[in-house]
Amino acid sequence: MSKSIDSNSAAPIVEAQGLIKVFGDFWLRDKARAVDGIDFEIRPNEVFGLLGPNGSGKSTTIKMLLGLLRKSKGRLTVFGRDPSDVSIKQRIGYLPEESYMYRFLNPQETLDYFGKLFGIPRKIRRKRTDELLEMVGLEGASRRAVGEFSKGMTRRLGLAQALINDPEFLILDEPTSGLDPIGTRQVKDLLLDLRRSGKTILLSSHLLADVEDVCDRMVILYGGKIRASGTGNELLSDTKRTSISVPRLKPETIAKIDELIRKEEGVAIESVESPRQKLEDLFIQIVEKARAEQALTSGANQGGRTAGFLMVDEQGESSQEVIAKLQAAANIVSAPIPSEAKSKKLIDSEAGKSMVEDLLTAKSVPAKIPVQPVKPTSKIVVDKSVIDDLVDGDGEKKA
Repeated sequence: MSKSIDSNSAAPIVEAQGLIKVFGDFWLRDKARAVDGIDFEIRPNEVFGLLGPNGSGKSTTIKMLLGLLRKSKGRLTVFGRDPSDVSIKQRIGYLPEESYMYRFLNPQETLDYFGKLFGIPRKIRRKRTDELLEMVGLEGASRRAVGEFSKGMTRRLGLAQALINDPEFLILDEPTSGLDPIGTRQVKDLLLDLRRSGKTILLSSHLLADVEDVCDRMVILYGGKIRASGTGNELLSDTKRTSISVPRLKPETIAKIDELIRKEEGVAIESVESPRQKLEDLFIQIVEKARAEQALTSGANQGGRTAGFLMVDEQGESSQEVIAKLQAAANIVSAPIPSEAKSKKLIDSEAGKSMVEDLLTAKSVPAKIPVQPVKPTSKIVVDKSVIDDLVDGDGEKKA
């Protein structure tokens, strides 16, 4: 069950007012006005499209959001703070237009490296790495050096890297560049899954069909200025024509309809055509048929479901809420144990098993939690199934 968020009432994730960026020459004279007084906001739990041709100011705007460039004038905030504020960096995931990876590391080592930069505990890094590689279809190439990858496979790894820290705000610059149609469809499905889980996404792309399929709102830039903005329906609705879709009609039926339209509206039917499916849909149908025939490929796989840690749980809790719950749950260690019967009943329950697992996970979090020793007279009877839960997938006992 996804958590419902009222994006209209919540504070915007990003606010830009009169935003200007001017690049100067060696003598500090104005040379290029890359962004020229733009106003926009990105609301929580939406996919926001940033569109425009090359040189329109998209990348400059993204770099200012990341704190990589300083604005010349105007106001810009991310999570209510200046983009240069280090405290917000851990809440952001970023996929640049070109994915730069260490070519001698494999995908597992790459994701582990970026996970360490965010201070993610080793056990959590390992689990997230496996889930992300399966999600982007690289589990079969997890031991290969990144330097051997095609552009599309590197792009898939870059997307996994942008998600390793489970960000609240995801910035994607040309995420489908270099991907085949299957990878493109998977990225679009992933964006919709992430939006349903409560994440906010900024999508910048030249492929307008991709933006049209997933974006809630969008702005179109040209020459550093916003030329149009709104929802997809607001920008794309053709108010001068009416389209009616029905199963295939007989010629005599079409003639009668044409006669009726001429009589009632004074216009004739402009054209009668059979609808066409998208080339993307046809391509995927052909590939799925080949897979059903067990045809082999040495490249990236289709990819699996969205990584579990990126989604809310069945109770609608996000990963941030789960961390807070674990910290609170850790205090149970210092609580007195009422009786042997009640202790066994608690541990045998599903909630008790979850609590034991949560406590073990909390031990790997670097935060220092004061723990009081339990009186030696207290006794806990643990069911065998709980012991089995305390053994990880490698057959080694948890610390």
